[in-house]
Amino acid sequence: MHRRHLLNLILASVAFALPFGVSATQIRNARLWRSDDKLRLVFDLSGPVQYKTFSLSAPERLIIDLSGANLSGDFSQLTLGNTVIRSIRSGPFGQGDTRIVLDLSSPVQLASFLLPPQDGQGHRLVLDLRTAAPLQMTAAPEATVDKAHPKRDIIVVVDPGHGGKDPGAVGAKGEREKDVVLSIAQLLAKRLKREKGFDVKLVRNDDFFVPLRKRVEIARKHNADMFISVHADAAPRLTASGASVYCLSEGGATSATARFMAQRENGADLLGATSLLNLKDKDPMLAGVILDMSMNATIAASLQLGSTVLGSLAGITTLHQKRVEQAGFAVLKSPDVPSILVETGFISNARDSQRLVTARHQQAVADGLFEGLQRYFQKNPPVNSYIAWQQAQKKSQA
Repeated sequence: MHRRHLLNLILASVAFALPFGVSATQIRNARLWRSDDKLRLVFDLSGPVQYKTFSLSAPERLIIDLSGANLSGDFSQLTLGNTVIRSIRSGPFGQGDTRIVLDLSSPVQLASFLLPPQDGQGHRLVLDLRTAAPLQMTAAPEATVDKAHPKRDIIVVVDPGHGGKDPGAVGAKGEREKDVVLSIAQLLAKRLKREKGFDVKLVRNDDFFVPLRKRVEIARKHNADMFISVHADAAPRLTASGASVYCLSEGGATSATARFMAQRENGADLLGATSLLNLKDKDPMLAGVILDMSMNATIAASLQLGSTVLGSLAGITTLHQKRVEQAGFAVLKSPDVPSILVETGFISNARDSQRLVTARHQQAVADGLFEGLQRYFQKNPPVNSYIAWQQAQKKSQA
């Protein structure tokens, strides 16, 4: 038997022999990915872990402290060339903890989160590093060029479900859907505001009730390019878990769960879509044709948007359904604004509920939603938007 494999078996045996609460999580491996806007560093773990991060300057360093964790792998296989990371150091810290130090060539913006076991992978700690310096260097010249082009921000309306007198679903320990989704929506809005080319409006930024009809009217009032309603509902079965994405269906629901969710959320009458498109003065037959065409195009765009968002959430949480579901949700019944409803998890499920109330998981979900929205609009940039202009500039320079 290979010596290293034998050593791993011995370490695993010792870990299982230790009393509950004493065995340490193993930091088994590290992986690195590069993309245009970030560097992703993933640590593979043998179990759950608590961690904290902080930065130091002169020289620039990022510190990751993992409580009750031991290093069983090494980082020598990582290729750090042409990255902001100059070197990675690690060692014991405190009583049974491990400190990892990233020596950096420049300051970074950090987003970090934990992922549970799924799709054949174990526990993971994910660090997304974005270099701050290049953004500051290019901001000034870009601003002067921008003035010459009539472009606009993409407007996203984020709707935290329920609120005020309507708590939404309530978990076994009193967790309230309205509180969870408000936190996630605020984090998503914060992330969108930081991204050039996007503007965001929140349907509610506090604990108050907004009728379903009013939520859609807010989206149309702001000429929204998309509408996303954030929820964490209860399901008929307590075992139901994971995230889902829903779009409007003019026909029947695509599943019993989708029908149940729509009936639960539609506490108000369905919207009069004809009045929203200002078709009152049109011939009834013409108005019907215009409404059908607009609705069909909007639903098609919503399905594409929903599929992209669902794909982003797949890397962060388990999925209840791997396809976009459809049902007659009143809050999605806008005839000209692509709209999706995201169930971030089921608060009626003990495991989902436990994660949904943590700040770290809420941030991870918000980041996943943002990445999905960004990817959709990069493929489908609205006319005269900043992203459309930016893509045209790149093509002209190619």
